Amino acid sequence: MVNTHDQKQLLIGQVAVVTGGSRGIGRAIALALAAEGASVAIVARSEEQLAETTMLIREMGGEAIAIVGDVSDRQAVVQMAEQVVQQLGPVDILVNNAGRHYALGPLWLVDPDEWLKDVEGNLFSTFLCMHAIMPGMIERRQGRIINISSGAGNLPRPHSTAYTSSKAAVTRLTESAAISARPYDISIFALHPGSVRTAMADYLVNSEEANKWVPEFRTIYDETEIPAERVGELVVFLASGKADLLTGRFLNVYNDIQELVRQAEAIQQQDLYTLRLRQ
Repeated sequence: MVNTHDQKQLLIGQVAVVTGGSRGIGRAIALALAAEGASVAIVARSEEQLAETTMLIREMGGEAIAIVGDVSDRQAVVQMAEQVVQQLGPVDILVNNAGRHYALGPLWLVDPDEWLKDVEGNLFSTFLCMHAIMPGMIERRQGRIINISSGAGNLPRPHSTAYTSSKAAVTRLTESAAISARPYDISIFALHPGSVRTAMADYLVNSEEANKWVPEFRTIYDETEIPAERVGELVVFLASGKADLLTGRFLNVYNDIQELVRQAEAIQQQDLYTLRLRQ
């Protein structure tokens, strides 16, 4: 529920954009941000589910707008960014949650068009939204960006090459952008949300294609499933500024984030929670 005591809300007066926010993890993130006082622009392709999420926020007493659009389409993203500013104001928080994991199988058998859609849905969409929204943050010298990445990008998965490659790239994009944005007081994080049951997860567990190529995913979700609300809580913490010393880092929903903040100096000195090649 929305906290009715404004003085306790962490994000009162701020404007947030959540991509892929119509359901699953994105919906939980949008609700969590709204509960802390942020005005939330929810972006997704499903008009009906967008309306549901927007209604949930408004019923809680929050402010939200729904924007139907494909965040892997450059013009759609430009229009989205302009609409948010016009209707809610300058963006303080960007959560790049939209993602895709449907190209399954050995590289030489996978559909190239499906492979590219995964890369565009995970990586190019993240770049486009940052490209469109960061200029306003740079100008105002404030902003926080949370890019939903994945631990899958840190390990090889032979039958999931598009997803693992694009998520590794999201983590590296986050780190690189955070370095260039640091002088403008903008913090950028990569976040592994863990095993949350979503529509995409259902495909990875129950579809014939997934059972053929990635049957291990069923065990992963059965043994490590967490509620989407937990991801929302962590995004709120990052969006609040309490973890700014960890900008550029790859963080995990299973981390004790407050302990990591306390260890931030050592993490920086040892270059931990980054994507590195060890030799």
